[in-house]
Amino acid sequence: MSNDAFDAHGLLAGLSPAELVAVSAAVEESLGGAPLAALSEDGLLDLLEAREQARRMGVAVDAALFVEISDRGACARAGYNTMHQLLTQGLRIGEGESRRRRVVAASIGRFTAMTGQRRDPQYPETAAAVAEGAIGETHVSVIDEVMDKIPASVDPEKRAKAEAMLADAARTLNPGGVTMVGNRILAHLDPDGTLAGDNDRARQAKFRLSAQDRQLMTAVQARMDPELRAEFEVTFSLWAVPGMNNPDDPESPHGAADQPGLDPAVLAAAAERDTRLQGRRQHDALKAFVKWANAQASHARPESLRNQIVVTVTDEDLARQAGVAWTATGTRIPVGDLVKIAADSVPYLAVFSTATGQPLYLGRAHRLASRAQRLALFARDRGCTAPGCTRPFAQCEMHHMPDWQDGGPTDIDHLGGACGKHNRWNGKQPGDWESTVLTDGPDTGRVGWRPVGRVGPWIVNPLFHPDKLRTGPDTPEEDRSPPPIVNHRLGDSTQPGGLGFEIRVLSRRGGVHRRRARIMKGRHGVEGRPGGLVAPQPADGTTSGVEALLEQHLAA
Repeated sequence: MSNDAFDAHGLLAGLSPAELVAVSAAVEESLGGAPLAALSEDGLLDLLEAREQARRMGVAVDAALFVEISDRGACARAGYNTMHQLLTQGLRIGEGESRRRRVVAASIGRFTAMTGQRRDPQYPETAAAVAEGAIGETHVSVIDEVMDKIPASVDPEKRAKAEAMLADAARTLNPGGVTMVGNRILAHLDPDGTLAGDNDRARQAKFRLSAQDRQLMTAVQARMDPELRAEFEVTFSLWAVPGMNNPDDPESPHGAADQPGLDPAVLAAAAERDTRLQGRRQHDALKAFVKWANAQASHARPESLRNQIVVTVTDEDLARQAGVAWTATGTRIPVGDLVKIAADSVPYLAVFSTATGQPLYLGRAHRLASRAQRLALFARDRGCTAPGCTRPFAQCEMHHMPDWQDGGPTDIDHLGGACGKHNRWNGKQPGDWESTVLTDGPDTGRVGWRPVGRVGPWIVNPLFHPDKLRTGPDTPEEDRSPPPIVNHRLGDSTQPGGLGFEIRVLSRRGGVHRRRARIMKGRHGVEGRPGGLVAPQPADGTTSGVEALLEQHLAA
């Protein structure tokens, strides 16, 4: 059958969004087993181009879905306060991918104004190109990056013309080429760089630490305003001069080069021994300066851990000076470096027994958690105990179990670390969570969470204890660690109000694959289970991949 004779739109006319998603899933399943080897080279290339166009058109659909969920605040139904949390925790999407999707939605989506009317897309020409499948999400990200660099003082008509030029260029160029076109546009609009004002610079300013890599190194993403750059230059001019703050030279002076009492001969001798390049000298200078600044911080609350280097490590690793320790701010640090830190300061060091994994010392109970209790809890929890949360312990509050207002004591076996958002998770209503310190099973002593009203197992957060994650074919099914992300909406899949339909996909062998989906309209139409958005089981007890995918899309 030729493409001219195949009316796909006619076949899909009248289908609901849920049914269209079911058809899409069935199409993908069929394509996965399609005989690609039977196609000619031209046929393969045509298929590749058609697939890419369809995928790009899907970007517009995803943006519209993002806008609808955002405008309605539907992410709260899944237990998340923001769309970013819904994407990164509910759908298990990476941080970078989540940011990109939010940028795309903000660029081409039609959000609802305060008056209730739909606003035009921020970049209308870009939105039109995406809807046609001519450009993809990476093009949109590049266009947004260029547009964000245009000074606010530029005339709106010129801004609109610049966006149209970028969208037109994206139809024929890859994202790298669009970046080059954008640089030419920026140079034309502000050739001397004099149009950018304080607001433009403040909008672009950032300083972000990336996640640690496998070598425990961290990349820094920064755009500094002139004031911060000037401060950095002054600091480096005094702390990063050759010979100063050299960790490889035990006789290297520490601090600033102009400090009183520093012997110029000592500095000159250290400079002759210094073989570091400028980048390494500035790295070492920044480390020395930050350590000095932290040493001056003496006004934190007595029970606070935020002005201290607090580390947890096993006694075995400490004895052999090997392995990796965790700090209260979430940083992994080699035990060898920990020993060096301890030689110059007096950090709190909580040592675990490798046999039991329990803290060797527990603090006394107080109305508010004491420093001793916080130290012991950091040693046990390392960070927020809520499933899937990555907040380090330094950003956590002391969470009572039961809640303090319900008579919960401030005892070490009734406390746990929880960030501000998850500390407010506890409640007694559907959609809330309950938590407890587990007293039996392989996770004894750790904090478990589960949705209110659910009888299933308690869920712990394995992200700060990867060494205790129980997975693999040799681990019994009942002992395996559940996935850290859960959707806690509750309900019975048999309640009325659902929408049922059936999709039949003809196989190449002439058989029929049945895909049944039941979409619940009730408030709690999806049962919360570990692993994300999980569809309820059909009444006949069968499971369906299409049904699960449908529920996942609609529940989001």
